[in-house]
Amino acid sequence: MREILFLKPVFKEMIWGGTRLKTDFHYEIPSNNTGECWAISAHQNGDCEIINGSYKGYKLSKLWSEHREIFGDINQEVFPLLVKIIDAKDDLSIQVHPDDTYAKENENGALGKTECWYILDCDEDASIVIGHHAKSKDELRKMISNNAWSNLIRILPIKKGDFFQIEPGTVHAIKKGTLILETQQNSDITYRLYDYGRLQNGKPRELHLNKSIDVIHCPHNDIQINRDKTEYPNAMKEHLVTCPYYTVNKIEINGKQEFTQEEPFTLISVIEGDGEIDGTEIHKGDHFIIPSNYGTYQLTGKLQLIVSHV
Repeated sequence: MREILFLKPVFKEMIWGGTRLKTDFHYEIPSNNTGECWAISAHQNGDCEIINGSYKGYKLSKLWSEHREIFGDINQEVFPLLVKIIDAKDDLSIQVHPDDTYAKENENGALGKTECWYILDCDEDASIVIGHHAKSKDELRKMISNNAWSNLIRILPIKKGDFFQIEPGTVHAIKKGTLILETQQNSDITYRLYDYGRLQNGKPRELHLNKSIDVIHCPHNDIQINRDKTEYPNAMKEHLVTCPYYTVNKIEINGKQEFTQEEPFTLISVIEGDGEIDGTEIHKGDHFIIPSNYGTYQLTGKLQLIVSHV
């Protein structure tokens, strides 16, 4: 099949969400508290619709189940990846994700959640939470029970263009003033460790302290990222991460450049600029899938893309 699949995003309202999905990406958002754009997703909590071509109107999950040949006939029960854009107007809760084994046993067979963040934009003094300072589970429990959050949590400054890999068991939180593209396993399992005592509809949001303590790695270990670059005549490809679940690259196009589809399928998000792929116009905020055995494709224009595959 030589048809590129364009998708209609699904939007999620959050107490910490804002309006940048509208102002920066020109999406029609449901409210001024829109926190997430599920841009490429076949998850039951946000299943994107194909908006062009032979499969127009199909949900991505239906296409996955009925036409696996489009995705290289890979042998996985569910579509493996989920791509989001997250607009944090306020701090997100401090949280942690389980791995596949823990999620399968404790979350009705769900996948665990490995994820990574590309910082699309952020305030000048923005920061994120990655990791903690507890040396052992006992120390972790003690600090949590004493509400010693400022001593426990590890806060890092960030800038536009930074990239982070978040392994299961890593304490983390996106903080206010940050716009992120997230590539992750197809999972919606999050354990909330701390939520600043916030109320939603007059009540505190649920915490998952026991499960969080179960899965948090002690002590914390940083994931080293080596951002190798490959130059093309009219493009630059920057390798961001490869892990058992995905490979993520950033590609900058300045002119006209051909690439070859060599993966089972390729997910592409346009994060800046305008241009074309094989004669079809693409703009900032577009998300699409290049199917299996597509062959060579040509990107034209001035573009920044986040590209991922299994």
